[in-house]
Amino acid sequence: MRSAGDWTSRLSELAERTGVPGAVLGIWADGDETLAACGVLNTATGVQSTTDSLFQIGSITKVWTATMLMQLVEERRLSLDSTIGDLMPGTRIGAEDIGHQVTIQHLLTHTSGLDGDIFTDTGRGDDCISRYVDLLADATSAFAPGVTYSYCNSGFVLAGRVIEVLDGRSWDESLRERLIGPLGLTKTFTLPEEAIRYRAAIGHDDGAPVRVWGLPRSIGPACLITASAHDLLVFAGMHLDNGDTPRGEPLLSHSSAAAMRQPRTAIPSFDDGAAAIGLGWRLGRWGEQPIICHDGDTIGQSAYLRIAPRARVAVCLLTNTGDSRPLYENLLPEVFSSVAGIAMPAGPGPASETVTEISPERHAGRYERTARTYDVTLVGGLLRATIITTGVLGAITGAPPEQVTLYPADATGMNFVCRSHDMDPWVPVAFGELEDGTPYIFASGRIALRAS
Repeated sequence: MRSAGDWTSRLSELAERTGVPGAVLGIWADGDETLAACGVLNTATGVQSTTDSLFQIGSITKVWTATMLMQLVEERRLSLDSTIGDLMPGTRIGAEDIGHQVTIQHLLTHTSGLDGDIFTDTGRGDDCISRYVDLLADATSAFAPGVTYSYCNSGFVLAGRVIEVLDGRSWDESLRERLIGPLGLTKTFTLPEEAIRYRAAIGHDDGAPVRVWGLPRSIGPACLITASAHDLLVFAGMHLDNGDTPRGEPLLSHSSAAAMRQPRTAIPSFDDGAAAIGLGWRLGRWGEQPIICHDGDTIGQSAYLRIAPRARVAVCLLTNTGDSRPLYENLLPEVFSSVAGIAMPAGPGPASETVTEISPERHAGRYERTARTYDVTLVGGLLRATIITTGVLGAITGAPPEQVTLYPADATGMNFVCRSHDMDPWVPVAFGELEDGTPYIFASGRIALRAS
């Protein structure tokens, strides 16, 4: 296996080529750890990235929240079939009050149907998650619980509130007591005042530091952990060791750890035919190798975690830019090939031959979900989408409207790819219909329904 120095050189080379200000690569191979760092944490200050620097891991946080819920299942304080109505009587979910239909499994598999990108800031107090959940009384749903998959941040905040109610303390405190402490982690935090005691990265947009460091505390259970690569690999190693800590102590039973990796629901995306969701984990296959994984995006930071259980390899890549996909797609295939002899499949792309799609205009229209709208039109025989980030998320990120062309990815007439710039990797976009015939667009892991 290559040395840490070799990986540092390669990481630096690829990060410079792809415009990533700073990054840390972490490799865990059957208990042996290799770390590499490059670039700066903040282009305005020039502070160097080091292997122990802290980065926001975003939605990888969801696997930590799912792990704590599985601990509560083992304690027989809830089951995967427990509903919000069972666990938190009086909590109203949506105008139609679906609390007695939404189960813990729905939350952990993104199948509740709730609009997922609700980023309301309800303050910094320990009651912020409770106050956030109170606001879900006004939330809308794209579909009934259990119908299909649509990525849902608000569902994981609701899951975090369940932990608070059963443990009688804040989600942050449960995280410290249930996972951070027992795993011996010293650089895993949820609050900015904790992170700034160390070398903490700030996000970047087009190479410049962003104006907002982090997301609201109210959505903590979905995406608020900041950690070092080492600490993230220790957490991944616990799952590779079927719930055992580095000291061999059971933090989660082997059966629960395995249950989290079992496919529960298919993800309606065409770029990975085996794409499914487990309990928190996203699941796929690279050839004959099962892969468990999760990504995380915050304001100008992005993180990746990939685990090959059979090979006993975990790899994380932490970056301080939202435009890190080219680095990921150039670096991680080399890492998995070198460390485990695993071939990482190429991402999606346009159909290799010209595709004459039947009636592409059937997809034209406006598609809407919380925080985003897609205006799809037919221009010169090709579909074009204008993507607008709206609401609280739009205000936080300041993202301008974006126009992309949708190129057919196959002959189905339903699957397309797009990208923002010529050097960017292709991103999948799919069209489909719910069971009741309602058309939708599936992009960024979420379903947006066509407006009537």
